[in-house]
Amino acid sequence: MHYGWRVSSPESTVQTVSALEDRELVAALRTGDETVFSRLVREHGPGMLRVARNYVSSQAVAEEVVQEAWLGVLRGLDRFEGRSSFKTWLYRILMNTAMSRGEREARTVPFATLAGEVGDDEPAIDPSRFTAEGRWAGHWAVPPDNWASPEPRLLEAEGREVIDRTIAQLPEAQAIVITMCDIEGFGPEEVCNVLDISLTNQRVLLHRARSRVRQALEDYMGETRAR
Repeated sequence: MHYGWRVSSPESTVQTVSALEDRELVAALRTGDETVFSRLVREHGPGMLRVARNYVSSQAVAEEVVQEAWLGVLRGLDRFEGRSSFKTWLYRILMNTAMSRGEREARTVPFATLAGEVGDDEPAIDPSRFTAEGRWAGHWAVPPDNWASPEPRLLEAEGREVIDRTIAQLPEAQAIVITMCDIEGFGPEEVCNVLDISLTNQRVLLHRARSRVRQALEDYMGETRAR
């Protein structure tokens, strides 16, 4: 079933969605460009699913949230005015959809409420172990102990499992911020715009999330060294 979408000419498939200007992207979607929409779903779908999963009870529900968000994007194209980036607008729709679904499941409260609770816990490790200034501010000053290994591929896969498991156990606000910043590549201002929080709150939430992930990785490396 076609639903009125048209398929782009071969020449238009050369350019990726991420390379398109927002204006061109929205114009293509408004004309029903099926190829651009498919590329957009492939590019952003996995990240949207990861963010949505922080709000709802199961992967299946998160998938439904993402589908609802895409429908919201298509229905709302005429209302996109370019005041924010398309990506920011897309994730706002996702967040609103996820929060509404989460509230129906009685799992969530407004994000601003969660973000306002940044003083309720402390970083898992000493803040001095993160870079304080420059381009890499907030990142680790040195990697966790025993990061180098004779079995790098195995440790990389196991380490990723540790990271994913730790993020899943974080307070909801921290999990969402670190997912957006460190996994999906959002900048600080973009995160603030999507989540409607202050830059200070964003920094505190991200730092605390990173510190917990760092500690979990160091614990894992210590266990690996002791094997």
